[in-house]
Amino acid sequence: MNRILVSLLASLLALPSLCTDPVARPKIYSVAFVRFKSADFAVSSTFYGKRLGLKPGADNCKGLPSPCFAINPYQHVELAPATMRDSGSFLEEVGFNVSDVSEMKKYLTANGLQTSEITRATNGLHFVEASDPEGHLLAFVELSGGDAQINGLDQVSSRLIHAGFIAKDRVVEEKFYKDLLGFRPYWHGGMKDDETTWDSMQVPDGSDWLELMLYDPNSGDKHFRGVMNHIALGVTDIQAAKAQLVKNGWKPGEEPKLGRDGKWQLNVYDPDDTRVEFMEFAPKEKPCCSEFTAPHPKP
Repeated sequence: MNRILVSLLASLLALPSLCTDPVARPKIYSVAFVRFKSADFAVSSTFYGKRLGLKPGADNCKGLPSPCFAINPYQHVELAPATMRDSGSFLEEVGFNVSDVSEMKKYLTANGLQTSEITRATNGLHFVEASDPEGHLLAFVELSGGDAQINGLDQVSSRLIHAGFIAKDRVVEEKFYKDLLGFRPYWHGGMKDDETTWDSMQVPDGSDWLELMLYDPNSGDKHFRGVMNHIALGVTDIQAAKAQLVKNGWKPGEEPKLGRDGKWQLNVYDPDDTRVEFMEFAPKEKPCCSEFTAPHPKP
């Protein structure tokens, strides 16, 4: 009887394993790009190219058919045409730089997500697309480029530090970004000390972050949605950033102010009411609502 059991056990061990090793998540380094809708490419190009000093067609923007403005060799802002029917978010897609796009597709698929095929864009970058639980379109781009650098003397910032969009269900969104993609808590707060309407989560392998703006996606007008669906560009000195913007032809609307997170910031708006937030890399005073729980980005 023992011989039979031993023989059976040996046979079972010799069979191919029915369990497969879990697919590892590749590294997610930073925000790669944000694509905004634009009602008028010429007017928007003046804003991003002249007012912000970003260079069209450089670095990872080379070869793209629509207007594209390089922030540094691996981060950029793209524009897509808006239509007369567009009344929702003018933020169309957020991209993240990853170590391996093929492995990212495998990882997302293994975890039950539907993805696009791996695509080679006209700028030469390989990417795969998927959507988060609330339908925000994401791209995962295989990292290509060099060290961050300012492309011109009139460029106000050479670093995209976060992107934000309206999200309704914090629990569902956090489960996706934290549990599946490995994002880390960074800071959360709101206009009142005891509420959370802004939920910031850093990418797992860098210091850029995604900011969930916790509101009803159907609430507010176009300007409100433009304020919430936004990007932030990092600067070392907010007053110097303001001075360069004015030198570039920007007419001041808002003044620099200390945000609830203790960081100096200055909001400017593109022609379609999309907010571009200039933000100092580190806080100048203690934040409201919660402590920072991850390192700050650096220039």
